[in-house]
Amino acid sequence: MKINKMIFSIILALVFNNIEAQEKKLLTLKEAIQIAVTNSDQATLAKTKVITSKLELDNTKNNSYPSLKASGQYLRLSNANIDSNIQPNSSASGEPSKPLKAEQLMLGQVNASLPIFSGFKLKNSIKTSENLLESEKFTEKHSKEQIGLQVVELFSSLYKTQEMTLLIEDNLKTANQRVKDFTAMEENGLIARNDLLKAQLQVSNIQLALDNSKKNTAISNYKLITLLKLPENTTIEIDIEAIKKELKENQKAFSGERNDLKALEYKKAASESAVKVAKGNYYPSIALSAGYIALDINNIVTVTNAMNFGVGFSYDISSIFKNNKQVKLAQNKTKETEIAIHLLQNQINEDLFEAKENYALSLKQSLVYEKAVEQATENYRIVKDKYDNSLSDTNDLLEADFEALQAKINQALSKADVAQKYYELQFANGTLTSSLNITQN
Repeated sequence: MKINKMIFSIILALVFNNIEAQEKKLLTLKEAIQIAVTNSDQATLAKTKVITSKLELDNTKNNSYPSLKASGQYLRLSNANIDSNIQPNSSASGEPSKPLKAEQLMLGQVNASLPIFSGFKLKNSIKTSENLLESEKFTEKHSKEQIGLQVVELFSSLYKTQEMTLLIEDNLKTANQRVKDFTAMEENGLIARNDLLKAQLQVSNIQLALDNSKKNTAISNYKLITLLKLPENTTIEIDIEAIKKELKENQKAFSGERNDLKALEYKKAASESAVKVAKGNYYPSIALSAGYIALDINNIVTVTNAMNFGVGFSYDISSIFKNNKQVKLAQNKTKETEIAIHLLQNQINEDLFEAKENYALSLKQSLVYEKAVEQATENYRIVKDKYDNSLSDTNDLLEADFEALQAKINQALSKADVAQKYYELQFANGTLTSSLNITQN
């Protein structure tokens, strides 16, 4: 009885683990991209950079506010020699006054200052930070476009391997049945043993292809669930009908602007403001200042309500000679950004042209592969009929079977390629996420 209970427990555990290991999730392309641009590490990093840039802007703006400082001191004095022009009161008896003694010093002060003019450095520093913030925002948008393209590529890869696996498994069943039939025929002396060996060899080759396809499916699935931050035991099932519907609905004119180009343009604006900041060092700095001082030296002097206010002026004369290098450095960085924008514009034009050509080619190839499946299927039917009537040999039959399988695989791959090349074209145009109406958080 105990042994039976143990066996039952083991079976339950195995069944439970198997259910856990086969957790499946049906996803459309839009759903997968939405998850990726929300939960992936790349999306989180891009969002964090925007927050950092916003905090840097806030810190720069803080420099325009008045500064207020308070300080206080308490000091014990030991045997201090004090000479003072302040004469102490003489005693009534006419005796000379005692020497001044100070045992402690207390000092408290509050100072406030407000910058009035600093060569427009503060104003231009804020502009620099604002442009860098906008640049980071567009960089985040472009990162989401890249994440979307990554999902498209992984979806395409997973769909291809899954379809190949199904087609090869189906072909393997046919090949195994052929081996059974050939074995019986060989035993009855109807075919040569060599024909049976050819059929068995084909089964081995198909099994190797199947194992490789399953391996590729597992790799693509793992990469996808890692990007989407799904549990490791998740198996993605692609909702291909929903993807076909999305693709049909998204056939629209390509009109957009690349976010990476916009980000670079804002970086250029930031570098131009940085040049003005550097030139601001040629000007003096002026600030309003005000303060309050309270002082007490025991037995000697007490000062209260000592208010002060005025205007502060400072000028670094050496900046006339030194700052020229800072200005040239800032100007050169601006020039670098201008060149980078020009190079990126050329790259975008090339990518867009190539993506258009690839998409057009995928549409043409899809039609050819569709026709090829019809031709290969009919060819296999004819060869099989001839073989059954002893008008063709085993080589012809196996070759026709392989060609039919290859044609079906090519057709499945071409369907995935059409969708992939379409969305690659959307990415090149900067409209991938917007074409799928992906929510930008």
